[in-house]
Amino acid sequence: MRYTEHDSSSSVSPDLPPEPGPSKPTNGHTSNGVSGPSATNGTLKHATKSSPPRVSLPGTTLYEDSNIDREEFIRLVIQSLRDVGYTESATVLEAESGYVMETPEVAQFRTCIVDGRWAIAEKALTALGVTEEEGLLDAKFLISQQKYLEYLEAGNTTGALHVLRNEIAPIQSNPEHLLPLSSLLMCTDAADLRQRAVWDGATGSSRRRLLVNLQQYIPSSIMVPPRRFSTLLDQSRSHQISRCLYHNAPPSSRNFSLYSDHRCDKDMFPRDTVAILQVHSDEVWTMEWSHSGKLLASASKDQTVIIWSIGAEPDPSSRTYEHALTLRDHPFPVGCLAWSLDDSILLSSAEQYIKMWNTKTGICIRTLDAHTETVSALAWVPDGSGFLSGSQDRKIILWGSDGRQRDSWGITSIRVTDLAVTPDFTRLVAVGVSATSSLAGNATPSGRGDSTTPPGAGGRTSTNGSGAQVGEHQMIVYDLATKQPEVSVSLVGQLTSVKISDDSQYALINHAPDEIHLWDISTGRMARKYTGQRQGRHIIRSCFGGVDGNFVVSGSEDGNVYVWHRERGILLDILQGHGPGSVNSVAWNPRNKRMFASCSDDCTIRIWEALPQDHTYTGASSSNVLNPRLLEHEGTGGGSSSADHSGKGKGKRREPWDED
Repeated sequence: MRYTEHDSSSSVSPDLPPEPGPSKPTNGHTSNGVSGPSATNGTLKHATKSSPPRVSLPGTTLYEDSNIDREEFIRLVIQSLRDVGYTESATVLEAESGYVMETPEVAQFRTCIVDGRWAIAEKALTALGVTEEEGLLDAKFLISQQKYLEYLEAGNTTGALHVLRNEIAPIQSNPEHLLPLSSLLMCTDAADLRQRAVWDGATGSSRRRLLVNLQQYIPSSIMVPPRRFSTLLDQSRSHQISRCLYHNAPPSSRNFSLYSDHRCDKDMFPRDTVAILQVHSDEVWTMEWSHSGKLLASASKDQTVIIWSIGAEPDPSSRTYEHALTLRDHPFPVGCLAWSLDDSILLSSAEQYIKMWNTKTGICIRTLDAHTETVSALAWVPDGSGFLSGSQDRKIILWGSDGRQRDSWGITSIRVTDLAVTPDFTRLVAVGVSATSSLAGNATPSGRGDSTTPPGAGGRTSTNGSGAQVGEHQMIVYDLATKQPEVSVSLVGQLTSVKISDDSQYALINHAPDEIHLWDISTGRMARKYTGQRQGRHIIRSCFGGVDGNFVVSGSEDGNVYVWHRERGILLDILQGHGPGSVNSVAWNPRNKRMFASCSDDCTIRIWEALPQDHTYTGASSSNVLNPRLLEHEGTGGGSSSADHSGKGKGKRREPWDED
């Protein structure tokens, strides 16, 4: 239970920065808690016996042509030196520059908080610049809350009650905030108190955490925020990453240096085909990676689902792709796929039917037929307890992991084309054509018929000159708990797929004709638009990709794969290689952020990665193939068993990245 939004602690012993303050010789101890003689850059030295002469420099900026204030810079350097243990150097710099990191009043305030001298600390707030009434009350509340908890921990119930009634209640009169605090009076012992309050006690880090929370009310020029220099460097790195169009490196010191600006080379981006998987006998409409990233499922017009096994060999030259299973017995072409959280179950849909497959044995566990029209969307809920299905019959159904119906949205206002659940498990985003639109009556149950459009498109419809549907289509954001719409956006033009960002803030939606939209699902406002690809009458499914989800990738009806920078909306590359027809879907490996797959009407799946460092790139085009062995398996048709266990088609692949 957390009692104030200012307390950001989440564990009993959080990793806090060393306590800052005026530099002093440490007599054999460094300020970072490591015992030993004072050290400067690895060389042992004794504290200086006399202060160095003060250096007088002209001007107030760091350099003549700089806008950086010299005093602020030096104070941050002093703080950083103390934080990492160079206290003697910090002392010398204070004396030489004449700048003191913080005043004696600030140092006294720190000492009062750390020592638990609460009355003196409260009086010092005004002297430290906390004069705004609301901020002063908030700061006093934080101090009183700490005092209250420490009284309870020490078994002093009388003192705790006095603080609650005479200090906390007058400041915080809202019963919803007072009740959790007062309930702590019933704790059986100190351990119970610390657990229920998510607080590590007076002797833990709680007082230093209190200092961090109080700091937001004290002007930063008076009390420098902790690790301020490090914060500025992190912000600089984040800015450089945002400006790096091809950034796809994991965060580590190996990838970033203070000596130069960060930049990822274009050739490090996964833009080359390293494997071609060809077993399907007809168009491949969609794919889904397993959560482990070791399996890839593909769905096809040939009425089968194939599960591919991706080798985990550490040697890049021994990487294998294996046609592991073929899941048959679908009465119609397969349009949707979804893996359970533990990858033990794979869902597939063919028209109004949903099949649940055991991914180890390839046995169909159950066939679900609650929908009356094409099932156009399947999505497991983030806690793995079940899954959702959306259909053109306007129903959204919640199923348990055992395949039994648990709940239903009833009849919605749209014929669902696609849906997705936010990773934070709070919202459901659905897209589709309005039930009141004239299009609704024209849609065929098959959704695709004899055309070359995967299920979910709505079948025969009115179109404009580009072939895109004309009418009202909607994006609806539902509260997952109440099933009530929070946001509803109406658009002209077909919405064919939706993916949610990892932070649960944005929805990526394919919009025909020829656009992909990034929507803020909290406000219902479009944040970005990506153009260049072709989409007029087919279902195209895009996705986020990369280490930080900073790419947007989509297929296209011109047979290419398009890649954009997510934040800047710049088209980075057009990847060629697929044969005639649409590239229907792309999927980024959830574990290997340097790999994604695409599937096409040409019956193939392509695996895209970066060129190995020892490969000589000819620069001819981004369709270069690193001599991939075509993974084929004859005889995908025929046979009466539900699953075809195939060990054929194994082939070695080159792994172009060295894993960190």
